[in-house]
Amino acid sequence: MTLVKELMEAIHFACTFSFWRMGILWTFALLYSYIKLRTQNIFTRKKTTYHRSAVSPLPPMASSSTSGKTFGRRLPICIITGGTSGLGAAAALALLKEGFFVVLGVISDIRRKNKEAHLEGFKVDLSSFSSIMKFKNSLEKWLLDSDMHQSVQLLINNAGILATTSQLTNDGHERMMGTNYIGPFSLTQVLLPLLKNSPVPSRIVNVSSFTHRNVSSFRPDQETVSGRSFSEYKNYPCAEIYEYSKLCVLLFSYELHRQLHLTDGSQPVSVMAVDPGAVKTNIMRELPWFISQAAFASLWFLGLLQSRRVGVSSTLDAALAPPETSGLYFFGGNGRTVDSSALSYNIKLSRELWATSCDIFQDSLLIYNRDSVSSEKAD
Repeated sequence: MTLVKELMEAIHFACTFSFWRMGILWTFALLYSYIKLRTQNIFTRKKTTYHRSAVSPLPPMASSSTSGKTFGRRLPICIITGGTSGLGAAAALALLKEGFFVVLGVISDIRRKNKEAHLEGFKVDLSSFSSIMKFKNSLEKWLLDSDMHQSVQLLINNAGILATTSQLTNDGHERMMGTNYIGPFSLTQVLLPLLKNSPVPSRIVNVSSFTHRNVSSFRPDQETVSGRSFSEYKNYPCAEIYEYSKLCVLLFSYELHRQLHLTDGSQPVSVMAVDPGAVKTNIMRELPWFISQAAFASLWFLGLLQSRRVGVSSTLDAALAPPETSGLYFFGGNGRTVDSSALSYNIKLSRELWATSCDIFQDSLLIYNRDSVSSEKAD
């Protein structure tokens, strides 16, 4: 009976516009990215490949000693969202080996496999502003209690979802826009002081997707950015919303890069964008089982499906590339970069999106502070 139900769900989804958009346009967008990657050196003389740099420990603290705890205090801090499985977990394991003290935005089982790993986990739900603020407060308290430097060296905004049904978050945002874009934007804003406080160059890595290439126009008003405008659609346009969320990630990355590099500072924060390509993870867990398996099989047949080990390489390239690569879009592994869509480089659009996102952030912050005061009075 369950098999029949799953088959009927697959047939129903196959009759939607989103199914064909994913199956055809997403495949062409991925193929276009690879073609662009392989032909860019023919048409441009600019450097497009960058080698990874070694990770350096933080400078000794004033109260340092020769204890093992001191060594832990000097490790650079890396925060990864969505690190329970897939690319997030693969990145966490790789960066642990590179010499980072990894903080996951989830409670992970990595420590059970390696009790000596420099690893810490906190619960955070990127679709909830309150959860993001609690994560930030817990992180700052942990840094203080652990006698570690009050800074962060690397933030990887990796978490994301591909939803198939319309649902609003507790903050009133469409679930996919809230998790894939508004959440990472808000988390970056609250952690930016810790990134700027780093005694060594720090970095933000935002994970986007080749699917952003299918967006031809975008209106960065509050209704669209929050995703509430999509409630007007008769059928939930999950493919289009996912594309919009990943375009927003790119526009945000490039605008943040421009803003950070307009200010003077001996240790600037660099900002990189990443496209891991097609990787077999649980990103399609909400799709009907038959659809997700057919998608993976088709991508494998076309030679486009990567393992997690290969797929995470672009994220690691961005995380370990030299600081001068700030503002670039890593894709294809082996330290390679590629141009994203022309729309993603639209400065006017990115500034308008930034202004709208800041308004949403400030509104959320006001509500959070108001609720916190009310809670304290009630206690």
